[in-house]
Amino acid sequence: MRDFSRSLPMSLLRAREAVMRQFRPSLRHHGLTEQQWRILRALADVETIEVTELARTAFLLGPSLSRILRDLEARDLIERRVVKADQRRSVLSISARGLKLMEAVAPSSEAIYAAIARRYGARKLAELQDMLGVLERSLAAMEGVAEEGGAEADQ
Repeated sequence: MRDFSRSLPMSLLRAREAVMRQFRPSLRHHGLTEQQWRILRALADVETIEVTELARTAFLLGPSLSRILRDLEARDLIERRVVKADQRRSVLSISARGLKLMEAVAPSSEAIYAAIARRYGARKLAELQDMLGVLERSLAAMEGVAEEGGAEADQ
C-alpha cells in the first residue's frame, strides 16, 4: 500500500484545505460558510434549479443542503418556488439580495485568486484546473465502464 502522504485522496484534500484557508476569512467577513457560498455560486450560474440537482452540483448531501437552504431563505439570499405542473417539486434561484452579496464578495474573491496565481503561477494554475477536469472526466468514464462490467457479470 502506498504511503499515506502520497495517497491521491489525501493529496487532494490537503490541496483543497490550503486553497480554502485563503478564502475562509473573506467568506466569514461576509457572514458566509463555504457551503453557503458554493450554493450561491451554483445558483448564480442558472436561472432556476431543482433541489436534487443543486445537491449534485454543489456536492452537498440532502440533509445538509436542506439546513443551509433554510438559512439562506431566512436571510432572503435565495428564493424557492413551487413548480406549477407538479406541486411536490420546487425550484430555487438566487435573489436580488443574494446577487448583491455576491457582488460584495467578488472583489475579495478575485484578489485571492490573483494572489494564488501570482504565488503558484497563472499558467500552472490553469494547467492544474485542466488536469483536474481531465482526471474527473476520466474517473467518471471509468465508473461507467465498471457499471457496464457489473451488468454483464450479472447476466
